[in-house]
Amino acid sequence: MTRSRFSPAVLAALAVRLTHRDRRILRTVWDHRVLTSQQITKLFFDTDTATRKRLLTLHHMGLLERFRPNRPIGMGAAPYHYVLGAAGAAVLAAEDGVDFPAFGYRRDRALGIALNQRLAHTVGVNDFYADLSWHARRQENSCLVTWWPEHRCSAMWGETARPDGYGRWSENSHSLDFFLEFDTGTEPLDRVAAKLSGYAALARGSMIITPVLFSVHSNRREVNLRKRLLGHQAAELVPIATASRALLFSDDGPAGALWLPLEAGGPRLRLAELASHWPHLGRREAAEPPEGSRR
Repeated sequence: MTRSRFSPAVLAALAVRLTHRDRRILRTVWDHRVLTSQQITKLFFDTDTATRKRLLTLHHMGLLERFRPNRPIGMGAAPYHYVLGAAGAAVLAAEDGVDFPAFGYRRDRALGIALNQRLAHTVGVNDFYADLSWHARRQENSCLVTWWPEHRCSAMWGETARPDGYGRWSENSHSLDFFLEFDTGTEPLDRVAAKLSGYAALARGSMIITPVLFSVHSNRREVNLRKRLLGHQAAELVPIATASRALLFSDDGPAGALWLPLEAGGPRLRLAELASHWPHLGRREAAEPPEGSRR
């Protein structure tokens, strides 16, 4: 890609057509690698129609690129999946005050997620994020204070722990920091449970205990995973709660009463209520991203 393609004049012409929300969409798509049209609606719009119209414009401007994954026969068409386009990367690079090559964008890598075996997992994690954001947009007493996707977590905690996301959720007078493990059922349960060792090491090294939330795709998977987790020695140090996505029957999504602490038999708690269940965690400031934590 040549510099002349995104000269100051070209960037100025793009800037005139971009709204503040457009820029936030570009930044969020880049930060999360890929977002579906439905997720973008939950994050930024009120109707699917408004989303489609604006995303089509951003696509035609080269700011976003899109694809549709194949689905099994009978399941209908998948929603459009959006990734950052070259023009969008140029806009964000200009905002950050860096040259385009230093921004780290490559079109082949951006679109490569379409063929990546982790696409479903990435989209699932982003569903969790979008659903919490959507709930917070509709409820004045709720707020997703912090959300870090996987690459930010990796930059902060390295190989010690590799959560799929880190968040801080507030609702009413409750506030909870948590790590998310989003399970799609492709890994053996013993391997999933073994991830607790990293979280225990992180808790011992940082002297900060952060709960780990396991979101799994079925009730049976949850029951079997809980058996593995109960037998893990790290469960004595790290607070754990599980949820089955098969229980998602309300508009509250992951903010709702889905979560079952490992040491409890019920009832299931709302996400924010876990803070009361583990009162020893207390309140703390969210960690700051390290220098150079961009991709």
